[in-house]
Amino acid sequence: MAVRQADVVLVGGGVMSATLGMMLRQLDPSLDIVMVERLDHVAHESTDGWNNAGTGHAGYCELNYTPETDDGDVTIDRALQINAQFEVSLQLWSYLVEQGILPEPSTFINRTPHQSFVWGEKDVAFLKRRYERLSAHHLFRDMEYTESPKDLEEWMPLIVNNRDPMQRVAATRIKHGSDVDFGSLTRSMVSWLETQPNFELMLSSPVHYIDQRDNGRWKVRVKNQKTGELTKLEAGFVFLGAGGGALPLLQKSGIEEARGYGGFPVSGQWLVCGKPDIVQQHNSKVYGKAPIGAPPMSVPHLDTRIINGEPALLFGPFAGFTTRFLKQGSIFDLLGSVKSTNLKPMLSVSKSNMDLTRYLIGEVFQSHSDRVASLRNFFPDAMEEDWQLRMAGQRVQIIKQVDGGGGKLEFGTEIVAAKDGTLAALLGASPGASTAANAMINVIERCFPEKIKTPEWQERMKELVPSYGQSLVEDEALLTKVRERTLSTLQLG
Repeated sequence: MAVRQADVVLVGGGVMSATLGMMLRQLDPSLDIVMVERLDHVAHESTDGWNNAGTGHAGYCELNYTPETDDGDVTIDRALQINAQFEVSLQLWSYLVEQGILPEPSTFINRTPHQSFVWGEKDVAFLKRRYERLSAHHLFRDMEYTESPKDLEEWMPLIVNNRDPMQRVAATRIKHGSDVDFGSLTRSMVSWLETQPNFELMLSSPVHYIDQRDNGRWKVRVKNQKTGELTKLEAGFVFLGAGGGALPLLQKSGIEEARGYGGFPVSGQWLVCGKPDIVQQHNSKVYGKAPIGAPPMSVPHLDTRIINGEPALLFGPFAGFTTRFLKQGSIFDLLGSVKSTNLKPMLSVSKSNMDLTRYLIGEVFQSHSDRVASLRNFFPDAMEEDWQLRMAGQRVQIIKQVDGGGGKLEFGTEIVAAKDGTLAALLGASPGASTAANAMINVIERCFPEKIKTPEWQERMKELVPSYGQSLVEDEALLTKVRERTLSTLQLG
């Protein structure tokens, strides 16, 4: 069996691994990096353009990031956090464009206004209070609010045409929102990395074995599915960025920090319209409120998308129940993830989330007419024959152990790292890819603690992300400077 020595092994060929590989390459070009991907090309699972919302998640339009309190107020802390994290991604992408590492911005990111739309007295009151709270903060100072039929006709003509004039509606808008083709972005980053010395991409090579040696280095065994060749990688650091496949690999690693983690898989589907005369009438991402009991990934939205350079209009996603952790995974993924260390948390979550399970199963059995009926809440004139159903990606929501041994279902993104810093894994879903740069900075700080403190790495990190080490939430002048650059460089202004 061939043995390949490396400094870093990146498991998974998605946006997270590509971002970490890119940042490490910029920080220290001498690092020997190997990326292993189980499919025959990168960015084909969660990162593929059709497998995610493509929204540059910044909290502009996603109402689930600003929950309503019992007294009718709105909490905005999570929206501020996610917005600041997305700005970190925009800074990194701007640097890579300026250096000629990434191609022309429109190949992976396009200006697409982010809008929220609600109807009914209660939800209009909520949206207005949300606007008041958010627009008072410098991160959201460009937000607009309207209940005017004239404004709404300009902002979202498909949505307001032939709507009941007696129905009270309202909307907010941020003009410099974005649509991101994370698949194209990732392929561009990996293509550049492949031109660099000390970088190797191994495709069609799933990980079969992972274990830590006595000297602290990791053994990672992969098998090429086309040739049958086995390769043993040995590395000082391993990153598990394999989407839904990260949890099983984390469990195989045996690190203490993995105890108690489980996964709750959720599938998704889109209604897709490719008719040019309809697509051309809508140029925004319009998010509404999720049905009661629905997971955050099921927040309904009508989206303009540019995927592989082609425009389309998507509505959804419609959630579904699945036992697979990956779109091309096994029906036994969920069962195989149940261990003695997470059995109690998973049973606890299963018992306390029966309503969610019933909701997901109900989504599976919807007819095409049922789905189009949901679409008509946004687009009253939608015709069934203009829309086709397309599978989206799989997501594995996090189940975490809580005090007492029970479990809690988390709808977010989380990094699990070994205490010695030699291994890290990224679990969870939204906001996911949008905050990849911030998440990978977190990995670097936790797993390369001595190197990140050196003047060389500090200086390089501030070139990649000028706001590094400072707070965009608290520093308005810094935000103004950073945003002026990114909106210009990425052609979003």
